[in-house]
Amino acid sequence: MLTRLSIRNIVLIEALELEFGRGLGVLTGETGAGKSILLDALGLVLGNRAESALVRGGEDKAAVTATFEFAALPAAVAEALDDAGLELEPGEPLLIRRQLKADGGSKAWINDQPAGVALLRELAPHLVELHGQHDDRGLVNPRGHRLLLDRYAGADAAALAASWSGWRGAQQRLDEARERLDQAKTDQDLLLAHLSELTALEPQSGEEARLAGTRAAMQKGEKLSGDLEELRHIWEGSDSPLASLRVAARRLDRIAEEHPLLAEALAALDRAVIEAGEAEERLQRAAEALDHDPAALDFAETRLFELRAIARKHRCEVDELPEKMRELRAALDAIEGGEAELDALEDAARRTRERYETQARALHVLRVEAAGRLDAAVAGELAPLKLDSASLRTAVTELPEERWGAHGMDGVEFLISTNPGAEHAPLGKIASGGELSRFILALKVALAEQGGAATVIFDEIDRGVGGAVASAIGERLARLAGGGQLLAVTHSPQVAARGTTHYMIAKSSDGTVTRTSVARLDEAGRQEEIARMLSGAEVTPEARAQADRLLEGV
Repeated sequence: MLTRLSIRNIVLIEALELEFGRGLGVLTGETGAGKSILLDALGLVLGNRAESALVRGGEDKAAVTATFEFAALPAAVAEALDDAGLELEPGEPLLIRRQLKADGGSKAWINDQPAGVALLRELAPHLVELHGQHDDRGLVNPRGHRLLLDRYAGADAAALAASWSGWRGAQQRLDEARERLDQAKTDQDLLLAHLSELTALEPQSGEEARLAGTRAAMQKGEKLSGDLEELRHIWEGSDSPLASLRVAARRLDRIAEEHPLLAEALAALDRAVIEAGEAEERLQRAAEALDHDPAALDFAETRLFELRAIARKHRCEVDELPEKMRELRAALDAIEGGEAELDALEDAARRTRERYETQARALHVLRVEAAGRLDAAVAGELAPLKLDSASLRTAVTELPEERWGAHGMDGVEFLISTNPGAEHAPLGKIASGGELSRFILALKVALAEQGGAATVIFDEIDRGVGGAVASAIGERLARLAGGGQLLAVTHSPQVAARGTTHYMIAKSSDGTVTRTSVARLDEAGRQEEIARMLSGAEVTPEARAQADRLLEGV
C-alpha cells in the first residue's frame, strides 16, 4: 500500500510530507483548496505526462516521491522490475521518485535506480487504482473484466492455460511436419535424380587421394619413360654391369687364396654384386610403379574430374559424397515415413484440442453462472446508491477461434443500463461521472476483489448526492477498505465520518504567496472539519453536534 507521499514545488504545494495507513483515508477541504493537485502529483509517479505547468512558480524543478510497502511484492511488479534489470530486496519498500523541470523534461528513479516513464506506467495498475470523474482505467477498461469475473467465480485458469500451451505446441509440431513433408515431396524427383547420379558413380571415402596419387605416379612414369628404357637396356643382357661383376667375382674366387689382398678384393666385389642386385631390383620396382599405361591414366583423370564435378554440384568435398548419398537416402525414407509421423501428430493435435475445448467450455459455463450471481449482487448495491433504475449485465460471449487463448474462448465485459428498457452498453459510454463512480463502487463491493492494486482511490464519488445516499457510499467505502487501503477525496460529511484517518487540504495566502497544505486531523479537528462541511462558512453549535452524531454513528 501507499505509505508515504513527498511533494516538492508542485503548483501551490511548496513542501509536503504525507503518511498513509490501512483502512479508509478521507481527504476533505474547501473547493479550490488543491485536492486535485495531490492526485496530479501522485499521477506523476504513476507515469502520467509531465507538464511543466505543474512546477511551482519561481522554481526551476519539482519532485514527487511515493513509497509503497507490501507484505509480499506482487508478482507482476516483481516481473516488471526484473525485466527492467532493477533489484528490490525482500521486504524492501518500493520508492518511486519523479522529477520535472520548469523548462520541460523529466526523470524518474525506482529505489534510486534510473527508470523509464514506460516502466512507471507498467507498474501503476498494480500499485494504485484510481476512480475519478474522467477515469478510463481500472474497472472501466474491459481488458481486466475477464480476470475479475474469474476471481469472483473462483476459477482456476492454470489447467486451461496448460492445455492451451499443449494444444498450440502440438499444432505447431504438426504444421512444421506438414511443411517439411510438402517441401520434401516437392523435391522428391530432384532427390531421386541426385541419388541415382551418385549411386552410378558410387564414390568411396579416400578415393580422391588414391586417384590423385596414382595419376601423379603415372604422369611421372610418362615423363621418365625414356630414361627408364635406357636403364633397362644397360642392366639387362650378358654385358650388363651386374653380369660383368659376377663374372669377375667368379674368376677372382679361384685365385683369392693366393694372397690376402686378393681375398679382400673378392669380399669387396661380393658386396658390389649384392648392392648391384639390390639396385637392379629397385629399378625394376620403380619401372613397375611408374609404368605408363595411357588407358589407366585416362581412367584416373576422368574419374577424378567426375568426382570433383559432382562434389561442386553438391557444394561439398569429394570425401563428403558418401555422406551426401546417405543424406539423400534418409530424406527419401523420411518422405515414405512422413505420412505415418503426420498421422501421429494429427492425432496428438486433435486430442490436445479436445482437452482444451472441454476445459474452456466448462469455464464458459462457470463464467455464465458467476456472471448471473455478480449481476444480482451488484443490483443489491445499486438502490442504496440512488441508482435504482440502473442494472449491470456481465456479458460473456464466445469468441471466434482465432481469438481463443490461454484465458479460454470467452470475451467478458461489464455493461450497464441506467434506465429501464435502455440497452446495456460499456461502463464509460453510458454513465455520467458521479454515476460511474457509484457504479464502480457497487461493482467493487460485490466483487470484494482480492489482490489487484495496492491502493484504491475514489475522487469525489459522492458528487451530487447527500443524505442517505452519501451515508450508503461511506458505509460501502469503509467496508471495501477493511481489507486494505482506500483513499477518498470527498465533499460529503457522511463519507468523511467513516474515515479511519482524515486529511484536511487547505489553501492560504499572505498576500503575495499562495500555498496549499495538508494536515492529518485529530478527533477534535475531525469534528470541526465535518461540522464545517455540514454548515458551510460559519460553524454552528448545531453543526458540531451533528458532526458528533455522525462520528459516533460509525
